Amino acid sequence: MTKNPFLGLYIIMAVLLVLPFVLPNSFYVDLAIRMAINAVIVLGLNLLIGFAGQISLGHAGFLGIGAYASAALPTHLGWHPLLAMGAGAAAAGLLAAVLARPIFKLKGHYLAMATLGLGIIINIVVRTEAAWTGGPDGMPVPPLSLAGFEISGDKHWYWIVAVLLSVSVWASLNLIDSPFGRALRALHGSEVASKVVGVDVIRYKVAIFVLSAVFASLMGSVTAHYVGFVTPNLADFFHSIELVTMVVIGGMASVYGSVVGAVLLTALPQALTSFEGWETVVFGGILMLCMIFLPKGLVPTMAAKFGKGE
Repeated sequence: MTKNPFLGLYIIMAVLLVLPFVLPNSFYVDLAIRMAINAVIVLGLNLLIGFAGQISLGHAGFLGIGAYASAALPTHLGWHPLLAMGAGAAAAGLLAAVLARPIFKLKGHYLAMATLGLGIIINIVVRTEAAWTGGPDGMPVPPLSLAGFEISGDKHWYWIVAVLLSVSVWASLNLIDSPFGRALRALHGSEVASKVVGVDVIRYKVAIFVLSAVFASLMGSVTAHYVGFVTPNLADFFHSIELVTMVVIGGMASVYGSVVGAVLLTALPQALTSFEGWETVVFGGILMLCMIFLPKGLVPTMAAKFGKGE
């Protein structure tokens, strides 16, 4: 019997439909919203790292571009929040497109350092341009309104991010089974072999980097409007590493692994609060054990063991 690749999507949608009715209070709704936001970001990052085989250690910088566009443009220039969100995504995509060609001529450690440098530069800019960004203290973000209706409250935001997550999973599943996705898989396997069969390696690298940057920028804007405030911490190096860790823990080159990794690593710090000061140590220990015993990630390892799943 042929496996249905969309079965996991149907399960995710079912869980999303039921979840707000069983969560006991607003704290858990807020946690679910943050899980969904991180899952969409990690889906885009996994397309770059897992499927195309290209590392990015500065991806939170694109989150920062989207978040600060949604904060600064309506505040200083009076733009509509949706227009500001689109401008942030366009700016992130353009920056990724301009820098991708020189960056992706590098490999290995050099590529990692180049993407790390990009993220650090973006973080420095948002910290130092205080007149526009509020500097290290951050700045408030105007509320998001659609057709005159102001989006506020956890329940409104929950359904918005639930739809975004479902659409993102559906789009990712279709993308990886398209000719574009097959080219990415070939690129990950061997760049030399890809060139031999006619794959334009640089073009595909640029395209997936731009797509991943736009994913991150849009969700940076969503995060900013949901929280109502944005600080440079959203775009810092540690957040980038956290996102990469979600990809690795869930499983590289696994759509559902992206969702699982984001859910686990968003929830885990909350579950460890009882350790009173040792949360970071225990968190790091759990990650180390996962890397030792589950080097391919949770979802691919479980799929290989039980012979099913994405």
